Amino acid sequence: MTRLLDKLITALHMHRIGVRLAFSYGLLLILFILAAVLTSGQIRKLTTLSERFARNDIPRLLTVQAISLSTETASNALLMLLTAPKQQRISEYQQVDERNREIGRLISSLKLVLKDPEQLQTLQRLIDRRTNYQKAYIETVEVLEERGQEAAKDYFILHIRPSLSALLNESNALLQRERESVQKLQAEAQADLEKTSFVIAMISLVAVFVAAILAWLTTRSVVGPMAILEAGALQIADGNYGYVVPKNKTEEVERVGQAINIMASAIATREKEIEQLAYYDPITHLPNRTLMLRDFGTQTHINRGLLLMDLARLKTVNETLGFDTGDAIIKETANRIAGVLHALDDKAMPFFVKFSGGSFVILCAAKEKEAVENIRDHIDQALAMPIRCTNYTVDVSLVYGMAIACKEPATLVTLLRNAEVALYAAKRGGASSAWYTDAQEASRLIHLSLLSDLRLAVRESALQLWLQPKVRLQDQTTYGFEALVRWQHPERGFISPADFIPFAERTGYIGIITQWMLESAISMLASWKNDHPSLSIAVNVSTVDLRDPNFPQRVKHLLEQFSVDPKLLKLEITESGIMEDPANAIKLLQSMRDTGIGLSIDDFGTGHSSLSYLQRLPVDELKIDRSFVININDQTATQRLVKTIIEMGHGLGLHVIAEGIETEAERDTMRVLGCDAMQGYLASRPLFGANLQNWLNNLAR
Repeated sequence: MTRLLDKLITALHMHRIGVRLAFSYGLLLILFILAAVLTSGQIRKLTTLSERFARNDIPRLLTVQAISLSTETASNALLMLLTAPKQQRISEYQQVDERNREIGRLISSLKLVLKDPEQLQTLQRLIDRRTNYQKAYIETVEVLEERGQEAAKDYFILHIRPSLSALLNESNALLQRERESVQKLQAEAQADLEKTSFVIAMISLVAVFVAAILAWLTTRSVVGPMAILEAGALQIADGNYGYVVPKNKTEEVERVGQAINIMASAIATREKEIEQLAYYDPITHLPNRTLMLRDFGTQTHINRGLLLMDLARLKTVNETLGFDTGDAIIKETANRIAGVLHALDDKAMPFFVKFSGGSFVILCAAKEKEAVENIRDHIDQALAMPIRCTNYTVDVSLVYGMAIACKEPATLVTLLRNAEVALYAAKRGGASSAWYTDAQEASRLIHLSLLSDLRLAVRESALQLWLQPKVRLQDQTTYGFEALVRWQHPERGFISPADFIPFAERTGYIGIITQWMLESAISMLASWKNDHPSLSIAVNVSTVDLRDPNFPQRVKHLLEQFSVDPKLLKLEITESGIMEDPANAIKLLQSMRDTGIGLSIDDFGTGHSSLSYLQRLPVDELKIDRSFVININDQTATQRLVKTIIEMGHGLGLHVIAEGIETEAERDTMRVLGCDAMQGYLASRPLFGANLQNWLNNLAR
């Protein structure tokens, strides 16, 4: 049976589902049209028969019935005539004549519509019987008028009654034949209707059977293959991209199967590409941090060491020689480190990862620190020779943060965190490498705690604004102050700015401290309007603030809020902060200078600004760093250098102030060199509260 169906499908080119469906629907449509045509034909036939019955058969039947009825009525009227008195006979004659004429008219009309030969013969006999009756009637009337009622009655019995009976018999025969004809037509119509109904029923059964067969064939050719396709799709969804959907005789299913196979291959290719992008570094093609965490992140490690290495001065290389050179250095560094690891006499190959930016990680077996340090030393030796990049030769060095898990097991995340803490400690201490220690962890936790406390201190104004006077060297008068932030922690006591300011800069929180200092300083200037209207306050601005394009507008808004003259506010900026992005820094400083705010270069001489940038800076004050002032009275060379700085500043129209003066000898030397003002412990330590108020009171005297 199956082979026969397959041969039939092949012969009819029905391997395509579309062809099968078209054939199925076409065949069913033909059967339904045939049934509809038969039904319509039968309805038209019944309509024709009904019209014929209404127009011909019924009127003809009624005419025959009327003839019989009129004959009976004529017979009754004739009897009434025979028994009626003479004076009433005229009206009776009229009735009998009217009945006879009616019979004649009915017979004439019936003669026109009858087509059946037997009926025509019966009608002819009826006509003959009526002729006999009419003749006998006339004779009876003559007998009645001439011989009287008794003679007429006898004549009626002998001649009229037989004629009437014959006439009635023929009319009844005609009526019976007409009824039989109508019944025959009805029977034929009923038989034809039943036949048509049977044919329609058979067509419907054939349609149902064909539909069932076609549905089974379609289901057989679709459901099974679709299940195979579904299984293939589920295999692909589970990641089995090597699964191949088997071929199928149904063309559409075969095409879908091929498409699924192509899709699986494409997905496998793209997944490999995505995996490469997700788990491998595009520059070095080394595993990245994501792959390392995936493969080792859920394990606990014992007797394992981890080196976190960071390329020194990579940022400078990128800025100076371009990112292409930086990428080339990263790639060559990775190649040299990989060469070192492959050359190690170690059964367990270390896991080498490109971590981020210019950072690398090595996870290796290590029962003691010497194993990790041995890898570090070999890497340093491999990087001893400079890296050649196109037209440049670059000396490369790494800074290492090292952590080890030999006594207690540790997770990869813990080792990475410990190595990062050690790396930061090495950078902060200027060393090339550092091991993680518990002290570093304690310092890290303290810093994290300080960050939370610092946020609370700023929010609740728990910080203190201290002011250190600035004094003119010529007359020893105070013309302003530098604002210094101090933090009196409720639990830890006094916390040095050296402990929390750098930390705030690294975490990006320094901007909030700057905002607090500006608000406090400007608020204080507003309170001095009446008693000290000429005193100024200088506030230090961080590199983070110089990156904020909205910073000038915020300062201007505070000055307007407290109605303070912009000339009384000074902003101090370090050389390094300016030189990080000179173009944008100069633009931002010019915006503040246009507002009327005084600008000062702080810690001058410790940065790396050039004279070309210095002459473009919209500043009005230059502060010589304390490193040039210490014991300057005993250092002739330093005096010549400082004198040059002072003359340069004056040449640029800048007010020059020396900071950190602690002895009279230093003060006198700076005055002789031409310095305009001083700031330091000799003049006054930073002031706060009552001490500041006393200083201000003394200024007013």
